[in-house]
Amino acid sequence: MRRFITTLMILLVVLVAGLSALVLLVNPNDFRAYMVREVEQRSGYQLTLDGGLRWHVWPKLSILSGRMQLTAPGASHPLVSAEHMRLDVALWPLLSHKLAVEQVMLKRAVIELTPETEARRPQGAPKQPGNDRDDIPLDLGRGWSFDIGKLSVTDSLLVFQHSDDEQITVRDINLHMEQNENHQGRLSFSSRINRDQRDLTLAFDADLDASSYPHILRAGFNNLSYQFQGADLPTQGIRGQGKMQLTWLEADKQLSVTDFGLTANDSTLNGNFSVNLADIPQWQVALSSPRLNLDNLLVTHDAAPARSDTGIVPATDSTPGVLPRPVISGGLDNSTVSALKGFSGNLALNAQAVIWRGLSFNEVAFAAHNEQGLATVTRLEGHSGEGRLSLPATLDARGPQQQVSVSPQVDNLEIGPILTAFHYPLALSGQVSLKGHFTGNSFDALDFRQHWQGSAQVSMHNSRMQGMNFQQMVQQAVTRNRSDIKALKNYDDATTLSIFSAQANLDEGVLTLGNMAGKSKVLSLTGNGTLDLNQQLCDSQFSIMVTGGWEGDSKLVERLKQTAIPLRVYGPWQRLSYNLQIDQPLRRQLQDEAKQRLKEWAERNKGSKHSDDVKQLLDKL
Repeated sequence: MRRFITTLMILLVVLVAGLSALVLLVNPNDFRAYMVREVEQRSGYQLTLDGGLRWHVWPKLSILSGRMQLTAPGASHPLVSAEHMRLDVALWPLLSHKLAVEQVMLKRAVIELTPETEARRPQGAPKQPGNDRDDIPLDLGRGWSFDIGKLSVTDSLLVFQHSDDEQITVRDINLHMEQNENHQGRLSFSSRINRDQRDLTLAFDADLDASSYPHILRAGFNNLSYQFQGADLPTQGIRGQGKMQLTWLEADKQLSVTDFGLTANDSTLNGNFSVNLADIPQWQVALSSPRLNLDNLLVTHDAAPARSDTGIVPATDSTPGVLPRPVISGGLDNSTVSALKGFSGNLALNAQAVIWRGLSFNEVAFAAHNEQGLATVTRLEGHSGEGRLSLPATLDARGPQQQVSVSPQVDNLEIGPILTAFHYPLALSGQVSLKGHFTGNSFDALDFRQHWQGSAQVSMHNSRMQGMNFQQMVQQAVTRNRSDIKALKNYDDATTLSIFSAQANLDEGVLTLGNMAGKSKVLSLTGNGTLDLNQQLCDSQFSIMVTGGWEGDSKLVERLKQTAIPLRVYGPWQRLSYNLQIDQPLRRQLQDEAKQRLKEWAERNKGSKHSDDVKQLLDKL
């Protein structure tokens, strides 16, 4: 045992002595010019090293440098700059005074992908015929090659900016990449992106295949996880996992993503998509989802105004518990709509179940095409219960003011949950069918109430309006005035119609209902009215005929069944008032009865001296 320990000590002393001799005999600064030259020959980039190079022997034999910069040819700013760089080198090649780098480590690096760091043709350099661009085209036969076995970047920063777009900053970058001699490797990455009071934490592992780079680059992303929190997002944020297979074809400038899978809270998306990065990018997206819960992904700021005893309280622009996004000077910029101008493409989405504003839809199909700001939704349809909804639409964002056009078609859709979803207090239920055309400025419930216009033909089946029974109102008014008339007891506090139809016209928040007609077993009505969607006010005039539920004087009952009673319903939706003019038909009934009796008396007394007087009275009546 003692001999073994002695041998180990001798070996350790020899190793320390060898490394010490190597440090003394080989000056790392001798490799400075070699590294600069190799980088420039392989990539065309200029490597700058500040300060002297020095050895570091534990835990690996390494060369340490101070601040380093890597600059593209013709660029005004460095692409990569770091406070510290460490090169892990192989020991045996150093004995022949050769440098073999096994791993490059950068700490607190700043990577700038901006127009200032792009490679540009040197001033005065010859240009290819017909090519007036100053940026240097990629040489597919040469290109950038990454021949280092391992690369590690820690606590670093990435600044990305395309043309004149806003800069995106990626913080806390930790990256580890290693590859074999065939340029096949593995990448581990984590970072944090903060922008507009939003914070995205991202981490993933990827298998890379750069054996055919720069012609073809393949990557398989797995173990992807993210968390998205902050302004204008759900209180719990958005988090999930994902995977995808990525392929880049340099000749076609095409990026393809296959085997795409992503979870977002309790929603799931799967599918494939591709983009051709031409002057106008061309997107092709095909997705499917077993469940898409938009209520856990989107935040709405369009609650309807709430009415109190003192008046209307305007709707706020934020949802409780959700931090609103900052307001940019000069107005809010709808980045989603503006982005439509910069690309063309097709999107297809099929979802087995969709939840939106508490409404559940199934078998949802969505298909849309965008042509540089002119977006056409050729198909948006789904089923809810026994009903069906179809909403083909167009969005024109090419001008200074976007224009929206929608042609809805609804068949037997339950209206009660829809009113609840959009915060309308009307206690109305029934199956609604609708076909019409509407135009506005944006797909927003608040904008719909304020600026949209259009018309539609509306019909309802088995509708019930809670809180106001038209039949009961008419019958109670009659029985209070006529003791010889009774009405069947009806304790149902609702107006029920088996069928109802109307012509609806919307103009900047005022919904006009014309040619209203409804019918049930004991009631029929016609009328016209208006609904103010912003002030939540109603003013409607009906003509009501109660055709059943009467007992008593048969003549009067028969007349009442054929008499239209004027009814006005008006006021705030939550405190509706009514004006029922029952005295007019009763007065006419008394007049008719008096005329009939006088006529009968005149017929019986034709020879009487008063007969002519009675006939003159009847003519006046």
